[in-house]
Amino acid sequence: MSPRPHPDSSARPRSPGTGEVLFAEVAGEFGGLAGAVLGWRPDEFWRSTPAELAAVLAALAGPRAAGVTRGELAGLMARFPD
Repeated sequence: MSPRPHPDSSARPRSPGTGEVLFAEVAGEFGGLAGAVLGWRPDEFWRSTPAELAAVLAALAGPRAAGVTRGELAGLMARFPD
C-alpha cells in the first residue's frame, strides 16, 4: 500500500531521479508541527519515532468521524437530490 499524497504534494520539491517528495521537505514540516503544536525541541522530534509522533497528533485531533457506506450515501442522494 503506498502512502496517500499530501494535498499540496504537487507544489513540494521532488527528487530528480524518482520524482518522489524529498524527505527533508516532509521532515521539516513535521518538525515545525511538533515544535509549534507540541512544544518539542528539535532533539525531541528527532529522537521520536514516526509512530510516537502519529500517536500524539492523533490524540490531539480527537476521535475520527465515522464514514458512510456506499448504500447510505446513495440513500442520502436519493432523498436530497439537490
